[in-house]
Amino acid sequence: MPNAFNFNASPFDCLTQEEQRLVRDSVDVVYFPKGAAILDVGIAPTHLFVIIKGYVSQMDGSEVMTSYGPEDCFDGRGLVAGKVSSRFVAAEEVVAYQLAKQAVSDLIAANATFGALLFSDLSNKLSALSARQSQHELQSLTMSRVDEAFLRPAHFVDVDTDILSIVRHFHEHRTSNVLVRDSRSQPERLGIFTATAIQRAILDGRPLDKLPVGDLANFRLIEVKASDQLGDAMAVMLRNRVHRVVVVNDSGAIVGILEALDLFSFLSNQSHLITEKIEEAKDLQGLSLAAAQITRMITLLHRSGSRVNLIAKLVQQLNARLFERAWQLIAPPELVSNSCLFVMGSEGRGEQLLKTDQDNGLVLRDGYVAPDNLAALCEQFSQALASFGYPPCPGNIMVSNADWRHTVADFSRLARQWLIMPDGDSLMKLAIFMDAHAVCGDAHLLDAVQEALSALATDNDAMLNRFASAIDAFGSGTGWWNRLLGLGDGANHLNIKKEGIFPLVHGVRSLAMAQRVKETGTTARIAVLVSQEVLTAEMGADLTDSLHFFMGLKLKAGLAELDTGRPVTGAIQVDQLSSLDRDLLKDTLGVVKRFKSLLRLRFHLEAV
Repeated sequence: MPNAFNFNASPFDCLTQEEQRLVRDSVDVVYFPKGAAILDVGIAPTHLFVIIKGYVSQMDGSEVMTSYGPEDCFDGRGLVAGKVSSRFVAAEEVVAYQLAKQAVSDLIAANATFGALLFSDLSNKLSALSARQSQHELQSLTMSRVDEAFLRPAHFVDVDTDILSIVRHFHEHRTSNVLVRDSRSQPERLGIFTATAIQRAILDGRPLDKLPVGDLANFRLIEVKASDQLGDAMAVMLRNRVHRVVVVNDSGAIVGILEALDLFSFLSNQSHLITEKIEEAKDLQGLSLAAAQITRMITLLHRSGSRVNLIAKLVQQLNARLFERAWQLIAPPELVSNSCLFVMGSEGRGEQLLKTDQDNGLVLRDGYVAPDNLAALCEQFSQALASFGYPPCPGNIMVSNADWRHTVADFSRLARQWLIMPDGDSLMKLAIFMDAHAVCGDAHLLDAVQEALSALATDNDAMLNRFASAIDAFGSGTGWWNRLLGLGDGANHLNIKKEGIFPLVHGVRSLAMAQRVKETGTTARIAVLVSQEVLTAEMGADLTDSLHFFMGLKLKAGLAELDTGRPVTGAIQVDQLSSLDRDLLKDTLGVVKRFKSLLRLRFHLEAV
């Protein structure tokens, strides 16, 4: 066997040295001319094929279901099942390794991960991938720098400051410690006084307004450097039996305090720390500082291997609290209580990750007289979000646009117009509004509009069919196999939103509208549709797994663009994907293709 067998390609990258030896002893090289049938429907396969050169098409009748290129393997499912369910044809001259069935069976028996990755069941593959990533999660986080965690500001007081003043300082600045300067000592000493020492101060017996903090401060400070690893900082805390350490830079200057609670919160997730910053913000500038932490949190969680749906859930919660607090700082209380600020699109569905265009609106209570400066307040809100890093919507779908601020009655009438108007602009607005999610004010106002919309939509089959037809808005998708395999013009880039996310999300949205499903999140909608038997459990699981995989790929690509200072597009560079990601991408795009076929039947799209 040639020495070129690539054990870095999936699923062979999880094999042990002994298992790799088994592969080398059991593999041969074979050749197939263009047009040759390598496997046919119904036969019992005897080998697993790994392509060295050329491309193979998996056929369903005359239709190409998927294609395989160099380092891809097939047909694992047929080998395990004992029968081939599709026809595999050489699209051009093919040179491949063939691995004997007995060797494959031995590898599956010895290595569960290999079996899960080989068997082309999307859920099993993703579960195996998740298990492999989680092994490195805690190690990755503990190797982060100390200054990547949440550092609390250092507060300094003089050694003669009385304890009563210190307690007032704790309350005013929402802190539990101060650093105590003793300038009378040579050299100057620096100590720490914490809230846990107040008990000793009371037991001292002296009046608290006469007791100097220097008498109770601990002048044995424990320090770590900002560039140290968090794992080392944790070891320092445990070794010295302390709950906080002073963080200094390379020149010895104090940059903050790292507390044990914040360190362990960082190792799990740091969303509550950002929430705390949002709650503490007294102005928009303070909120801007908190907003800047969200992308950093996403980066750290992604790097640690956290599940993308968990990251998205945390981001939705943080963004909602951020937007709510910003609106509360800008709008008078009466306006807040008589309106509902809502977000739409991926933000409304809880599928937003990196900051993208603003999509928001405002529903006003019927009969409420809005303040004269409502337009100015809404403009200020949109500008505030832009300053936080959320770009203005190119389509101007924002509260600063009067078209997206209405009373309940007016919004309901507008939604009815979207339903009956056949143009694409109306259907686009309808689709965006279907994902609306309340973030501030009276959520019942938004509920009233959505209920009126649902009642009207489900009685209009023609509109539902026209609405669902948008799954093909970005073309038939016949060229994405070429882009995936590195063929054709612009082959290295794949727009995962157009090819995968949009048709999946909009297809689920269309079914949800037809079934009067109230949930706005795609996975929540899928769960309801499965419970109603509109979707099979298998299709529901595949759609959910595919969505999360697409979101993960898009996030990874977006973070790479941020790292290189480029605008975030989320476009996937196919030639830079691992063999496992390419394999999973083919599976998930295949799920979308099957789902679109189901939708065409359900909504009679061939007649639209």
